[in-house]
Amino acid sequence: MSRKEQPLADRLAALREAVEAAEGRLDVPEVGQARTLLAKAGARAALGDATVIALAGATGSGKSTLFNALSGGEISTPGVRRPTTGVAHATVWGDDDGADRLLDWLEVPRRHRHEPEPALDGLVLLDLPDHDSVRLEHRLEVDRLVGLVDVLVWVLDPEKYADAAVHDRYLAPLAGHAAVLLVVLNKVDRLDDAAARACLADLRSLLDREGLAATPLLALSGRTGAGLADLRKEIAHRVAARRAATDRLTADVRAAAADLSAHCSDGTSPAVRQPADARDDVVDALAAAAGVPAVTAAVERSTVRAGSARTGWPLVRWVRRLRPDPLSRLHLGDERARTSLAPAGPVERAAVATAVRRARDAAGDGLGQAWRDDLRRTVDDAEARLTDRLDSAVAGTDLGSERVPLWQRAVGGLQWVLAAVALVGALWLLALVLLGLLQLDDVLPLPRVQGIPVPTLLLGAGLLAGFLLGVLARPFVRMRARRRGRAAGRRLRAAVAEVADDDVFGPIAEVGEEAARFCQAVARAGR
Repeated sequence: MSRKEQPLADRLAALREAVEAAEGRLDVPEVGQARTLLAKAGARAALGDATVIALAGATGSGKSTLFNALSGGEISTPGVRRPTTGVAHATVWGDDDGADRLLDWLEVPRRHRHEPEPALDGLVLLDLPDHDSVRLEHRLEVDRLVGLVDVLVWVLDPEKYADAAVHDRYLAPLAGHAAVLLVVLNKVDRLDDAAARACLADLRSLLDREGLAATPLLALSGRTGAGLADLRKEIAHRVAARRAATDRLTADVRAAAADLSAHCSDGTSPAVRQPADARDDVVDALAAAAGVPAVTAAVERSTVRAGSARTGWPLVRWVRRLRPDPLSRLHLGDERARTSLAPAGPVERAAVATAVRRARDAAGDGLGQAWRDDLRRTVDDAEARLTDRLDSAVAGTDLGSERVPLWQRAVGGLQWVLAAVALVGALWLLALVLLGLLQLDDVLPLPRVQGIPVPTLLLGAGLLAGFLLGVLARPFVRMRARRRGRAAGRRLRAAVAEVADDDVFGPIAEVGEEAARFCQAVARAGR
């Protein structure tokens, strides 16, 4: 199927998808106009395939005379005073009650039923108020019905056929509706042949420049009836085809799609780009704002504290325990509770705002301005939630196992052995002191090694070996603390990256997907 032959139902479905994609995102009048068009299409489809043709024109153009000539009676009162036609009149050909429902929908109160005429059966002919009426309500009524009828017949007269009021306000904007327009130059009986030809040629040129080359131009006289048969034949052709309503809605959908395509940058599906370093920059900024460096340092200090207590001299371990655990003071481990981390400072907040803005702007390069505005609103809303989300993510992150390494258990056990040796030596010396006070020095032997009393040797060796063992173990404790800190940092960064994906890049991608869906649907609707 060629593009021109795309069914109206497919166009309407595409337009409906575009409106759904834009709902709540694009704050532009074109979306509201497309929504109104969809409602109009649904209502018009339920009212049958009658053809609604409206005669429109300025005061004194002779459209009411023409309407009466086509209707076969004095239905609409012609005149030259302002205002003349104030309310739309209708003439209906055929006995179908659907025409009454159609006129109820059009809100046209004055109706006349014409005698049966097979060639025009199904025609609803309207005489609209003057588009240049001094009464505002008349002009608004014209604008309303111009947007609803199936075929528009613009009645011009030789004196005002080039009037900017009709060309700029009505004809030129309807360039996409050339197939459902007719232009009639009325009152040609007032011109001689040469003047009539010149006037028609000038009007034809004017219409062509306005994009209405496909719009038929007829010359006639409603007063004398000259050329009236040609207009009746053209109207009968439209009625017999039973496509006027479909053609009008098709033109409306294409016009709406053209208006909406202005929000697709170059009119094609946008490509949302995310530079490779954009995510890293945002995650780095969020990690700093979330206090990841502080938590990582606390993990290291806590690991050093615990490792030193296990591998240090047992007799002074209790001194270390008097110092609070740096990690426990942060109240981590419960994502439902607030941590005790210091809030992000101005520098961190500025870094987050800058990184997020750069990612947002980079992603919006392929979008239309309205979508970039929606992207800004979406990201700003998400950014406002980042503080709480980051705190919860850090609080709920598993910082890694606190299982005591085997080597620390072994060193701790050896420290207790050395402490026991030193204690034996100390008790032995204490016993010797007490026995000396009691004049019982010879009760306990005092062995010596290289002239050094064994109790003194045990005490000194136990204390010295314990101290040296603690000193030797300290680098390994710090090494493990750094490894655990790096592992905790990776877990924290992963948690922060998840927040970035959910609250920054997720919304950005969602806007991009909806923009792509919108533009693809607009393109399908406008084919």
